[in-house]
Amino acid sequence: MQEVRGVIARSKGAPVELATIQVPDPGPGEAVVRVQTCGVCHTDLHYREGGINDDFPFLLGHEAAGIVETVGDGVTDVAPGDFVILNWRAVCGTCRACLRGRPWYCFNTHNAAQPMTLTDGTPLAPALGVGAFVEKTLVHAGQCTKVDPAARPAAAGLLGCGVMAGIGAAINTGGVGRGDSVAVIGCGGVGDGAIAGARLAGASKIIAVDTDPRKLEWAKGFGATHTVNAKETDPVAAIQELTGGFGADVVIEAVGRPETYKQAFYARDLAGTVVLVGVPTPDMILELPLLDVFGRGGALRSSWYGDCLPSRDFPLLIDLYQQGRLDLDAFVTEEIPLDGVEAAFAKMHTGDVLRSVVVL
Repeated sequence: MQEVRGVIARSKGAPVELATIQVPDPGPGEAVVRVQTCGVCHTDLHYREGGINDDFPFLLGHEAAGIVETVGDGVTDVAPGDFVILNWRAVCGTCRACLRGRPWYCFNTHNAAQPMTLTDGTPLAPALGVGAFVEKTLVHAGQCTKVDPAARPAAAGLLGCGVMAGIGAAINTGGVGRGDSVAVIGCGGVGDGAIAGARLAGASKIIAVDTDPRKLEWAKGFGATHTVNAKETDPVAAIQELTGGFGADVVIEAVGRPETYKQAFYARDLAGTVVLVGVPTPDMILELPLLDVFGRGGALRSSWYGDCLPSRDFPLLIDLYQQGRLDLDAFVTEEIPLDGVEAAFAKMHTGDVLRSVVVL
């Protein structure tokens, strides 16, 4: 058992706080990771606000990279000293999705069996089964993906959630290919990841849509060939105009709201694809004429974690980063200390950052 500092959400809507966390020694199939960096993701704010569930107190943070410190019995894929990116979809290998050769849909992903606790023994619910706003965390070993240790931790860790979700939404879920036209609605970290993914896939036209001129400028740096300010013009009409009147081959919705999903639906070409990677809240309802769903054809897809397989995708994307073909550094707006998480949440509301990254 070790005692470390970590950031918890004790109750719904209350400011996060630093607390002493007890981290058990790893059991069978588990690993203790010394966290080096962890991105501040909007999902962590959802946890604090009670938007995920009410299993307070939460140990927040999940978009992380670090060094394996110790492993439990039976762990063979990683060893102490390995540089790893943490993931929240450690595939089981035995569920119906895994057995059908679709492990990125794994329905029985692994987390650590033992709880981390407060000093009074109160068990903590780790965000997305990771809990990485902490000096050391206990995870299932399958949540550790070994990558090139030369990669900058603050950038590499972002593949643990938002950037991977965006890149995967374009490449894995949307199937963007050479010469395709792509529109991305919502240009935060996930949306810009989708833009970067579309560029990697060879899209010929990449249209960024947002209401914030700063985010549209950032989007250009990730590969957007055109930008649309949705405050100033109808984004559906603008996307159609930029695509010969037809609409984009793939439209990626990275906001998670019914109104922007409808824009994505009508901004795609006939038989085109809509990808929902923005996360809605439980109260949101979508209404679409069923005849339009039928008549426009194509595919309406949801992207879970960019349909990624960490063991396949993380090393590949780190290699592209190391080659200068994927600018992960550009996603890192600021590096902050462990006690800066609450201030980082506030900056999310003003749109001042793509990613604040806690550096330990």
